[in-house]
Amino acid sequence: MIRNPILPGFNPDPSICRVGDDYYIATSTFEWYPGVQIHHSRDLVNWKLVRRPLERDSQLDMRGNPDSCGVWAPCLSYADGQFWLVYTDVKRFDGNFKDAHNYIVTSPTIEGEWSEPVYVNSSGFDPSLFHDEDGRKWFINMQWNHRTESYGGSPKSPAFDGILLQEWDPQTKALKGPIKNIFAGSPLGLVEGPHLFRKNGWYYLTTAEGGTGYDHAVTMARSRNIDGPYELHPNRHLITSKDNPEAALQRAGHGQYVETSDGQVYHTHLCGRPLPPKRRCTLGRETALQKCVWREDGWLYLENGTTVPDVEVPGLGGAVRAEKPVRSEYSFDGGKLPDDFQWLRTPQPERIFNLTERPGHLRLMGRESVGSWFEQALVARRQEHHSFRAETVVEFAPDTYQQVAGLTHYYNRHKFHAVVVTLHEKLGRCVTIFSCDGDYPNGRMTFPADAGVAIPADGRVQLSMEIRDNDLQFFWQTEGKGAWQPIGPVLDAGVVSDEGGRGEHGSFTGAFAGIFAFDTSGRAKTADFDWFNYEEL
Repeated sequence: MIRNPILPGFNPDPSICRVGDDYYIATSTFEWYPGVQIHHSRDLVNWKLVRRPLERDSQLDMRGNPDSCGVWAPCLSYADGQFWLVYTDVKRFDGNFKDAHNYIVTSPTIEGEWSEPVYVNSSGFDPSLFHDEDGRKWFINMQWNHRTESYGGSPKSPAFDGILLQEWDPQTKALKGPIKNIFAGSPLGLVEGPHLFRKNGWYYLTTAEGGTGYDHAVTMARSRNIDGPYELHPNRHLITSKDNPEAALQRAGHGQYVETSDGQVYHTHLCGRPLPPKRRCTLGRETALQKCVWREDGWLYLENGTTVPDVEVPGLGGAVRAEKPVRSEYSFDGGKLPDDFQWLRTPQPERIFNLTERPGHLRLMGRESVGSWFEQALVARRQEHHSFRAETVVEFAPDTYQQVAGLTHYYNRHKFHAVVVTLHEKLGRCVTIFSCDGDYPNGRMTFPADAGVAIPADGRVQLSMEIRDNDLQFFWQTEGKGAWQPIGPVLDAGVVSDEGGRGEHGSFTGAFAGIFAFDTSGRAKTADFDWFNYEEL
């Protein structure tokens, strides 16, 4: 059985592609680097991260991109003996504009090096490339209308000005011919995330609608002609939980159709699993997969007969889900960052971390402040469970309070908690807490442990945090001396979520557990981390 979500934690906007018996899903990464996560499976049940293809500054440079900008809604396809990846780099979030630039990269293999990007257009985000049966290629994306009060946290339908279609020429690597607005969307509004496919003489168009919050949906339409007119599905929406607040998978929408080699049909979608009582999705938008069927009317439906997605659906050939280990232990041996980890924005990671100067350690070079949009030394992995424990050990000898290193539960500059080692003019070297519990737009920190606790002037310090649903408790200990000591009060972990702080539609990533350092004196003080553990509770 397939158990949803198949990709837990921050993995939104899933585009699925089959090549033979291999299945690939590409998901959005926003400001996290390298860009786009691609997972692989042969049974639709078990998935493995195999590539993040946007890894060079010529492909992606997000320094200065605001929170929740960067790589939106990639589309992965296979044609002409190679993979095609279409993606947006969004440069602005607030106000009336998005400045969304769309690109195409290609590779003969998923695991290999991907090409230099080809710029396509900037008329809107969520681009997709459709390879028609006659060999022609069509580029589609939503069109953004800036002439409305469509601010980031309160999207209005008029800004989502339909789905544009234009032919793309692989010889000239450019768009050609007329631009046509082929689909205005349903009355639900906020049409985006278009994907085209062809079957039995029909062009089928699936889009995301309703915004990416609790009214989200996959809307379906079809036409005999690629440029329309498109008629709506009898139910309007193929997948949605918007009218079923009790459903386990909420915020269901934005996905893509796929057929198996033996003719079975599935559809991906993003989803959220909110925690009571405030319905905050601390794991962000996750990826799920639903079994579908074609009916005699020529329309696609969920196999369960409703529009509400299931947690469990039939997989392929009796595949069994492999249980993941409860505890993941990461060493920093071998000179390579573990695959689960990413960093923020910069294509020059050598300026913020290295694994060679002190073998067996991840060395962070303190740069800009926590929450910087340009160059902050923060390395983290996704939170995949509502309850977990993370712990690490750091060697750090600050000589000013401007030098800080520690462990963080992080979403963005407005939503994070951290337990840190720093220097205090009276306490000397100390452990304390930095917290920003959703203070938008100012991003003011609070200090729940005040100045903190004095610790020895040298030696390694172990830091940990336990998150149980909406509650977070930090701990510390001097390595080899005594037991774990709690520090500070229980904090609101639920604010480190999509809905925390600014609220629904205000941010689009997910919670991370990681390590960081900064040095606002400009002297790039280093902090050495020996290991990092993550354990489901």
